[in-house]
Amino acid sequence: MLAKLTAKNQLTLPKAVVAAFPETEYFDVTEENGRIVLAPVRVTRANAVRAKLADLGLTETDVAEAVAWARRAG
Repeated sequence: MLAKLTAKNQLTLPKAVVAAFPETEYFDVTEENGRIVLAPVRVTRANAVRAKLADLGLTETDVAEAVAWARRAG
């Protein structure tokens, strides 16, 4: 099967390939020995939480301190 690279560096994956990964929205892309390798990635809720914390500028230390404070306050 062929996939054409567009002027905007986009590829359209063949329908038969995508059908093998029905629940996948994201793929990890790597280069190995001159080949492009796509690996399905499942975005978990934990990843979504980490992304939100990063968007808010919160670090693991901030979270640990908040948990410690909450445990002392209770």
